[in-house]
Amino acid sequence: MARLEFDRVTVQYPVYDVRAKSLRSRLVQMSTGGRIERASGVQIVTALRDVSFCLQDGDAVGLVGHNGAGKSTLLRTMAGVYQPSEGAVLREGRIATVFELGAGMDSELSGYENITRMGMLLGLGQDEIRARMDDIETFTQLGPFLRLPVRTYSSGMTTRLMFAVATSTRPDILLVDEIFGAGDAEFQARAAQRMEALIATVRIFVFASHDMAALKRYCHRFLRLEHGHAHEIDASEL
Repeated sequence: MARLEFDRVTVQYPVYDVRAKSLRSRLVQMSTGGRIERASGVQIVTALRDVSFCLQDGDAVGLVGHNGAGKSTLLRTMAGVYQPSEGAVLREGRIATVFELGAGMDSELSGYENITRMGMLLGLGQDEIRARMDDIETFTQLGPFLRLPVRTYSSGMTTRLMFAVATSTRPDILLVDEIFGAGDAEFQARAAQRMEALIATVRIFVFASHDMAALKRYCHRFLRLEHGHAHEIDASEL
């Protein structure tokens, strides 16, 4: 059983050393969609405000909203990357994220070494990584390049390696942020097929995107983010 529940969650963070106040305040507000408050020379950005919802087994949820509306902050709060300033988050089940490809990658290490390194950062054990190695090798199509330092890879080769590792987990809850636009057309087709296979195995799926067709394809519930607030909408409102 998996569950993900937000109870009146607010996420705030400080912005220090703000000298060009009017311009920088405006830029911060535009980039986060949140409200800015000042306290003792420190700007407090409210990225999420009083957000509540409950996701359970079988839910596939699309997050929509303009750039800076709070979608990425919401995903990272779901994952535990950001902690609430107010409210509570309940998580039940193993969570995997596909929105920070290559976290922990070292360009001086080989492809194989990076697979192990990134896999461990995703919470996989050595046995789990070894069990998934053949699948990762097949998807990347990198062959002998996996023995070479990643700094020798093209950007496309690096993307294939990062995506293969990121999607090698078997979570209960999967959080995805606009990943389908990465790489060339051939890679996007293979990536979409791999993602669909992964989505079919998870209990809760959350997907942030501007692609309305993809959202309707993969999701049956939708949350609209506006200036840090979230409310559920119908598919007809997309």
